Amino acid sequence: MDCIFCKIVQGTIPSRKVYEDDLVVAFHDIQPQAPVHLLVIPKKHIASMNECEAEDRSVLGHALLVAQQVAREAGLAENGYRIINNCGSDAGQTVFHLHFNILGGEKLAPLSNKAIS
Repeated sequence: MDCIFCKIVQGTIPSRKVYEDDLVVAFHDIQPQAPVHLLVIPKKHIASMNECEAEDRSVLGHALLVAQQVAREAGLAENGYRIINNCGSDAGQTVFHLHFNILGGEKLAPLSNKAIS
């Protein structure tokens, strides 16, 4: 498999990890889009949210709780942060291994000029 995130999980590509357990890994993005840009990925290869199945329920919930934890540890909880999952190329997904982007460290611009809440 030629998946960069699977290679990070396997340890064949280095990363600046901030968290790891049996289910997920969290690390700094190599092309940060904010002062703090972390990624949380499942160790199991799942190409995108569209490929998730009922058996992935626990890893998905766990990944979001880890996102909360690493955001807090990065000092983002007080002022806020954004968690983004891009699903598919039209949404901006460039690495086809499910991942959650955690962005913060500054006031983030709105996603569009339409209010999203």
